[in-house]
Amino acid sequence: MSGPPRPPVGPGPGSDAEFDAGFDAGFDPDDRRARAWAEASEATWSAGSGSPATRTRSSGGRRPRPRRRRAARRVGVLAVLAVVVVPIVLLAVWFYLQVDPAGAPGPEVAVTIGPDWGTGEVASALADADVIGSTSAFRVWATFSGASPYTAGTYTMRTDLGARAAVNTLKIGPPPPPAVDTDVTLLLPPGLTLEQIADRVAQLPGRDRNTFLNVVRSGTVRSKYMPPEVLSAEGFLFPDTYRIGQAEREVDIAKKLVARFDQIADKIGLLGSPAINGLTPYQTVVAASLIQTEAKLVDEGPLISGVIRNRLRDRMPLQIDSTLCFAKGGCPPVPTNADKAIDSPYNTYRISGLPPGPISSVTEASLTSALRPADVPFKYYVLIDPSGRHKFATTLNEHNANVAEARAKGLL
Repeated sequence: MSGPPRPPVGPGPGSDAEFDAGFDAGFDPDDRRARAWAEASEATWSAGSGSPATRTRSSGGRRPRPRRRRAARRVGVLAVLAVVVVPIVLLAVWFYLQVDPAGAPGPEVAVTIGPDWGTGEVASALADADVIGSTSAFRVWATFSGASPYTAGTYTMRTDLGARAAVNTLKIGPPPPPAVDTDVTLLLPPGLTLEQIADRVAQLPGRDRNTFLNVVRSGTVRSKYMPPEVLSAEGFLFPDTYRIGQAEREVDIAKKLVARFDQIADKIGLLGSPAINGLTPYQTVVAASLIQTEAKLVDEGPLISGVIRNRLRDRMPLQIDSTLCFAKGGCPPVPTNADKAIDSPYNTYRISGLPPGPISSVTEASLTSALRPADVPFKYYVLIDPSGRHKFATTLNEHNANVAEARAKGLL
């Protein structure tokens, strides 16, 4: 049975004869599904295409949809990375600034680290002193750099130093404790004898009185103002306050005292004494020791020096009580009339002129007074006031009147 004539199905755009042959062989005109498939297939070919290699889908197909999906996936990945990476970057920057802060460190601070302290205790001490900004960052850096164990002690650091510099300081260790001051003080007031100075030297740890006396009496230590024949340094140990080192022995102490005397004597021009007062430098030191022991007030030194010069010039005994004290081994008690008969070259009641040597240490003021006596006519003086002031006289009668006044005041 034959039906209506079949519509011709020729080669469509982009088709070839081989394709058409295969198509015709399997086509059933009565199969509506096949017809629908054929119509749909024909609509999908692009007009003007000459071969199967150039076939494209119509603009209404689904091909662009995978691109949008891929873009969305990229945005999601970037968002996830941002959530994860940005905090890590910020944390790294923060940690770097805790290890090496920007800007210069602040003022010095002292940080004390205790024995057997761990990193946490050290971190807390550093944070309390504002040396570091974060204990956590310090713990990490200290562990990473192997800072422990920590040496106990007091460290000098600076505020805002940072973990790296703090750890470096801790690795070096604390500075050594300041050296114990082993120096001792030797205080020598004016007017002391060698014996009295030796007593004070013996009070220093490890020093001996007799050893010191042997040194200063044997010529072992000499002043350049001592004549060659003089061995004793009496009068040449300058009164002052000295710092004596632990290693300084008796001979070193004596050298220090004599060197100080020479320094002062050079300063006032003692070497030129013959042209100034007619006395040798050594005689000037002897006169200065008499002034030192007699003058209680500094302004009277030149006056007493003037009396000594006038008596020496007139060949009168000096009659100075302090020489009696030296001759009898010290005062008090004050010299009596019986002491004036002591057989000693230092008894200026029995001998004329200066005693053979100084009787005490002397100050710069006494040396200056002996070098430059006041130009006065006085030959006598007597204590007239409890303050130590004297009253001076030119004649014996004036002097006797002054003595009576002093006795009336209970000063003699």
